[in-house]
Amino acid sequence: METPNTNYIKQLAGDDHDFAMQFISILKEEFPQEREEYETTLKNQEFTKTAEIVHKIKHKFNILGLEKSYQLAQDFEADLLQNNTEKGSDFEAVLDMVGAYITEL
Repeated sequence: METPNTNYIKQLAGDDHDFAMQFISILKEEFPQEREEYETTLKNQEFTKTAEIVHKIKHKFNILGLEKSYQLAQDFEADLLQNNTEKGSDFEAVLDMVGAYITEL
């Protein structure tokens, strides 16, 4: 499994430590909210709304250097629009990993 990292954030921020910390702060604030929203909409079988949330979350995967997970999220997003949740457990494993990583930042 891939490992999240902050390489992209560091590259984007350059020498601006404050900018990097602001970016990380936004991740720490948004990710738990989006995950909760994902879980609620999935539980309620609101697949179109769930796909919209997965769309938001997948960009965080990309920011954290998770290219394979980004692709998984992209595929899962498309599947959700067809009411298909087969990739859900794989997606949720990535959510767990990212959640733990973000907590430690």
